[in-house]
This record gives sequence, C-alpha cells and structure tokens, in this order.
Amino acid sequence: MWRYRSWDVPQIPAENPQTQKAITKSGLQHLAPPPPAPGAPCSEPERHIRSTVDWSESATYGEHIWFETNVSGDFCYVGEQYCVAKMLKSVSRRKCAACKIVVHTPCIEQLEKINFRCKPSFRESGSRNVREPTFVRHHWVHRRRQDGKCRHCGKGFQQKFTFHSKEIVAISCSWCKQAYHSKVSCFMLQQIEEPCSLGVHAAVVIPPTWILRARRPQNTLKASKKKKRASFKRKSSKKGPEEGRWRPFIIRPTPSPLMKPLLVFVNPKSGGNQGAKIIQSFLWYLNPRQVFDLSQGGPKEALEMYRKVHNLRILACGGDGTVGWILSTLDQLRLKPPPPVAILPLGTGNDLARTLNWGGGYTDEPVSKILSHVEEGNVVQLDRWDLHVEPNPEAGPEERDEGATDRLPLDVFNNYFSLGFDAHVTLEFHESREANPEKFNSRFRNKMFYAGTAFSDFLMGSSKDLAKHIRVVCDGTDLTPKIQDLKPQCIVFLNIPRYCAGTMPWGHPGEHHDFEPQRHDDGYLEVIGFTMTSLAALQVGGHGERLTQCREVVLTTSKAIPVQVDGEPCKLAASRIHIALRNQATMVQKVKRRSATPLHSDQQPVPEQLRIQVSRVSMHDYEALHYDKEQLKEASVPLGTVVVPGDSDLELCRAHIERLQQEPEGAGAKSLTCQKLSPKWCFLDATTASRFYRIDRAQEHLNYVTEIAQDEIYILDPELLGASARPDLPTPTSPLPTSPCSPTPRSLPGDAVPPKGDELVEAAKRNDFCKLQELHRAGGDLMHRDDRSRTLLHHAVSTGSKEVVRYLLDHAPPEILDAVEENGETCLHQAAALGQRTICHYIVEAGASLMKTDQQGDTPRQRAEKAQDTELAAYLENRQHYQMIQREDQETAV
Repeated sequence: MWRYRSWDVPQIPAENPQTQKAITKSGLQHLAPPPPAPGAPCSEPERHIRSTVDWSESATYGEHIWFETNVSGDFCYVGEQYCVAKMLKSVSRRKCAACKIVVHTPCIEQLEKINFRCKPSFRESGSRNVREPTFVRHHWVHRRRQDGKCRHCGKGFQQKFTFHSKEIVAISCSWCKQAYHSKVSCFMLQQIEEPCSLGVHAAVVIPPTWILRARRPQNTLKASKKKKRASFKRKSSKKGPEEGRWRPFIIRPTPSPLMKPLLVFVNPKSGGNQGAKIIQSFLWYLNPRQVFDLSQGGPKEALEMYRKVHNLRILACGGDGTVGWILSTLDQLRLKPPPPVAILPLGTGNDLARTLNWGGGYTDEPVSKILSHVEEGNVVQLDRWDLHVEPNPEAGPEERDEGATDRLPLDVFNNYFSLGFDAHVTLEFHESREANPEKFNSRFRNKMFYAGTAFSDFLMGSSKDLAKHIRVVCDGTDLTPKIQDLKPQCIVFLNIPRYCAGTMPWGHPGEHHDFEPQRHDDGYLEVIGFTMTSLAALQVGGHGERLTQCREVVLTTSKAIPVQVDGEPCKLAASRIHIALRNQATMVQKVKRRSATPLHSDQQPVPEQLRIQVSRVSMHDYEALHYDKEQLKEASVPLGTVVVPGDSDLELCRAHIERLQQEPEGAGAKSLTCQKLSPKWCFLDATTASRFYRIDRAQEHLNYVTEIAQDEIYILDPELLGASARPDLPTPTSPLPTSPCSPTPRSLPGDAVPPKGDELVEAAKRNDFCKLQELHRAGGDLMHRDDRSRTLLHHAVSTGSKEVVRYLLDHAPPEILDAVEENGETCLHQAAALGQRTICHYIVEAGASLMKTDQQGDTPRQRAEKAQDTELAAYLENRQHYQMIQREDQETAV
C-alpha cells in the first residue's frame, strides 16, 4: 500500500498550535503527523453505513454518504497504516458521493482515527448567535486522479494510467473543485484558512452556514415548563400545524439578489436506473442537504423546511408524473411566492419537459451544464386544470360496468385529459403489467405490447362508437353534432403543445388557420378529435381534427369509457366531468442562449455567413473515445461543407446538412462521401465540456452553431461504421513504434507478394514481435483469421504477449476488438479468463465492448469471476458501468 512521503503531500508541521487549529478546520487533519498506531479494535457497536442524508437530531457532523463501488484502481483512503483490509483478497469498497473518497467497507470506522470527515452540510447551533455571519471553509481531499490544471502553477496533473496508482497527484476542494499539486510550492498553509467561494455554481448551492441544527429544549423546572408550554400554545395557535412542529434542522438564509438556491428532487424509479445514478452527481456538485430522494418520503417535508428561502428554485428529476407530484405539493403548501420548477427529464415521454425546452430525455449532458441552465432559465407560467367528476344520473342500470370506477386517478392535469382509443390501450397495458410484472421488464417488450394492443383494439373497433356515448359542451357551445359527424375514436383536451412522446396533435404554429396559436399559459384548452388515420399520422408529423379552444368544458358520458389523466388510465363509469382552470404553476423554461464568443474566439461580431466543415462520428467510436476529444476528432469521418447564416440555430443547420446528400453539388454544400445519414443522427457539443456529449433533437432550436463548434461541426450517427472499417477512407494509424529489429519503415514493392496469414499467426503464437512487425510492413493483413476464426489478437492474448497486443491494438482496425472465434469468445473474454490484468486494461481502453457474451452467456467480467480473480472482475465491472452510464462520476475540476 502507500505511505505519505515528502514528494506526495505538503509537509505541515504540527508543533505550532495555530497550525494544528488550521488543520483541524480545513479537513486536512490526515496531513498532520499520524497519532500512535491503533491498538485493539474499538468495542463500540458498528456504526450504520449511510447512503442517504440524515435529517434526525442525532445526525453526525461531516458524515459521509456511501455508495457501493468497484473502483479497484483507487487505493483505500485511510492509508496503509490504518487499512484493516489490506491483507484480504476480496473486500467490498464504498465511495462517498459528496467528497469522492474510496475506502474498503471495513475501513470506514478507521476514517475517524485519521480524523477525516466529509464536507460539512450544516452548522451546529452552539452558544454563538445563530445570526452571526459565517463563511464556508474549503474541504481539502487528496486525489490520485485529477483532471484540469493546478490553480497555482497552471500546469496539468500527471495521470497514472496503471491498474493501481499509489501516488497522490493533487489536493482539491470538494466544495469549489479548485485543485493544486500536492507539493508545498503549489499548495501552501495559507490556503487552508481561505474562505471557499463554492465554485462556479455558488449561486445555486445552499451554503452549510444556512442550515442550523437545533437542539431540543430541555427544562428542568416544572413551572418553567408550564410557562413555556402556555406561551408556545399561544404562539402556535396563530400558525399552521406544519409551522408549529419542532424540527431538528432550521434554515436561516442570508438573502442575496444574485443567489438562486436550488432544491433537487430525484425520482430514482424514473428512467430505469437513471435517477439512482444521477443523484450521486448532484451530491457532488451541491450541498447534500439540498438533494432529496423522492422514494424517502416525498417532497413535502423539504419544501416546508425551505419555504422561507428567497429566490428558491426547484429541479424535478423524473417524468411528467414526478413534476405533477411536486406541483400538487406546492399547491397544498401555498408558498408565497411559489418557487419555479425546472425539469430534468428521465425515462421516455416527457411531453411537459419538451414543451419547456428541457428535451425528451436525459442522455449524457454534464450535470454542471444542467445546473447552469436551471440558473439562467426564464420563469414562465403553466396552466393547470381541475377535473370535477360526479355520476351521470341519466345513465340507466343497463349501462353500468362492474369494472368501472367513479373516480379519476388524478383530479388535476398539466398535460392532457383524453378518452377513447389511446386511453384503452394504456389501460390494457397497465392492467397486464400489474397482473404479470415479470413480462414487462424491457422497453422493447413494452413497445411490442402497446403495438399489439393497439392493433387488436383497431380490429375489434372497441372505440368506434365513442361519439354516440358522449356529449361535449365547451364554453356553453354544444360540440356534440360536430363530433358525431367526425366519428372520432379518441378525444384529447390538451394544455401543452406536445403529446404522446413529442408529437404535436394541434399542428405546427403556421397551420392553425382559424384558431389562435397554442400556448401553455393563455387559460385555454385545445380540444382535438382523432380518427385511426389521424392517430397513425401523428408519428409522421400529422395532426388531429381541431375542434375548438375553450376555457371550460362539461363532458357527459352515458356509459363506462376508458379515460386517462396525464398518462394515468382508468375505466370511468357514466359521469359528468367538469373541466375548469385551477391555477397557474410557476416553471423554469430553458432559454436559447446567444454565445458571447464567436466561432474562433475573437472579439469580432458573428459573420453573416459561416462556411463550416461537417464530420460524423460512429456510435462505436463515441462510446470508446468520447472522454478523449482529440482521438474522437481523428476517428471522425468528413461528411462535407455547409454554408449557413452566422446566427443559425441547429434546427436550420440540420436542414443544410441533410441537403448535402440530396444535392451533392448544390449551392452552399459539397458532399465528400456517398454514405447516407441515418434518421437518428444528432449533434455533438465539442466546446463546452471536457468531452463530447449529445444534444437532444428537441433542444436544437435552443443552440446556435457557434456554441457547439469551433472549427467544424461533429454529428453522431448510430448506424455509421467506424472510420477504420470504411474501405473507401484512409485508416488513422499511430506511428509505428521504434524497434531494434526494424529501425526504419519500408514500403511494399509493386511486384512483391503479401505474406501469408499463417506466417502472421505463427509470429503471434511465438511472441515474435519483430517478425510480426516485419510481416505487417510487407503488406500482411492484421485481420487474418485461422480455421477456428481466431484473430491474431486472440493468439497474442493466449501467449500473454503485451508487446504484440499493443502493436495490434495500435495498427489493426477496431473491429478486431470485438471479433469472436467459433465459441463466441472475444479477445477480452480470453484475457479475463487467463487473469491477464494489464492486457485487459489495454483492450478495454482501446474501446472493446464489455457487454458481449460468449456461447455460455458470460461477459468478460463473469469469466474473470469464474477464474476467481475478484480484483480483475471488479475492474471490468467498473469499466462496464463507466462505458454504459457514467456521466459525471470523476474527480474533475469544474
């Protein structure tokens, strides 16, 4: 393991009492000389390992928030002297989401011995005046991996890309993310005492100085108790039940006009596992006490606690149902003024999020940029509509349905209320999923069930007589005759422009003709009728039959009909439904920003026209290289050149790019390749983060070309082959490594015969690097396979030749990484089964898939587990998670 050395960390003398005091305040207690070695294990009961914030009166100051991790490359933070798991072969690890240290699970108690606590999220009441002005101190943490540059000297941090890295390269603050080299010349003692600015997101971070832990009052004299009790009753009688209740924590804000404090509510059930993963990123960027897991009790307690915070904003991370839940809670609490709500859409659908420009779903946009969007967003209003239901007294007993209900699942809607075909399909899906949940465990199966149910309902015509059993009166005008002429199979009362995962059933703004443009804040509902034909046309840009725009609706049904409220379906008995405006919610709309920096970062205005190169990236290259921008740029495929206005947004730019292949020689566009774009391509932002990330198509109108591109535009095409797999394009290759057996490269003579593949196989089997290199330069095919479909990389892995493996990874096409032999094994399967850690690291970093399975259904990680190499299995599992979903889980300077 590791020890602190003079070149690892600043040497901080502890003889000076002031120095020792500063160390204690800073969080760098572990930099001081260690106390005597630990003796016998502590007899105290083992402390509960927390994965959530503790809001009880027994909360521990500076308590870590632990999540399970398999970061095998990170050593235990407590150090060699205190690590109790260093001799054990397989020990689980935990990572703190708030400060990002990694320790063995048994070593968590040892953190107290080195006196290292997490960044404090509140302050104690103590004896000082609770209104005394205080400031936040830095929380310094050692890092073995750090991106960015040293704040003092401006130089980058040396990265150790080895399977285990012992050396500490940086000291960074968990609050502001400032980082310094771990040497005295860069990080000095004076910095320990400096106030922390809380970083670039200080405007939305709730400082720990605002959150005060209150002590429960304890009175010994009975008379004093009675007096205070009577006084408390008199005061509390003027307050609501929530305000009079004692809470362990009190929020004492210090208002500032520049601050927009943020509460984040995350629904971990939304979007598969997205919610559970993204909550860790928010705990890192913000105060953990402003991030709430909605599965731990809902939003009411948090909103009540923070109700007096000025300029408060809310970020709802989940689907439209999660947003509706929070808005209904705000209605109950009647906060004045109500805090505006922004949306981070998780899962699918998300029509409200699309309406407010937040997109149709979270892909891989950095959390740091999301926080900036929330801070800069515009405050807008959203109509909310009441649904009042009462039984229809005119319906006869023969119309009753035992399976019908007299109540709606929700009594208010933000998006839409509908009845007929779409509600019937949704109801069938919900009932089937409740009966057999194991059959609905994938998005593909769910979509297939929807399609099958819709088709069977179409054949049965269960909704074809809808118009005969309803009466619709809008603002006093009876629309029933018009509806009976149309014979719709579905009627939608729409509040927002989006419906059914992004479609626009009212039509585009220029298609309204006799109606006003649709708005979500005008106090009007749009009433739309759909036949089966118009419903099918929705997915290709069509719209329904516009019936009316109104402020009030009275809907009467004469029999049980399927209905749905914002996606929640039921079969409603014959009823009279009254729809009227309830109120307006305050929302945050993502704004379209005009970048102050033009295309080439000069100070001249944006030109009237931009001539810009377009290059596209394959999904394989993107997943393998999107954390390395330079390599991804080299792997991109030139598509052509477009000429667009200087102030173009991405929607306009998309039209120019798609025109490249329709008019290869057209004015303002010149195509360089004949390979067609797939319909699913999207733009990549190449400028605002340390890596590329995708831009949701629903947000293209919010981004200008000059905001995502400098020298050229990059687009992601999921159906494009990797650049090296294209026979019509040159393959980017690394320079050949110098070797004593081949000092200078030589070209293949025109009449020479390329070497046979068997010679290459023999060279790989014998670990003859010089021979393999010579055969390759003579024209040998590095993608040659033997009679069992094994590639040269398979043979190199079987012999354990690191040099040959590196050469093949550098010079063979990327397809060699995931090539399988006849038993379905890739080279990574083979290396994992043999326990070859370094070779596994080479192959994984080159971009090999960690999800491929062999004929037994095993992934490389499972092969390592079968070989009983738990550390290698943990490494592969971590990289598998990194490859699939990791977004912000890095120790990165903001």
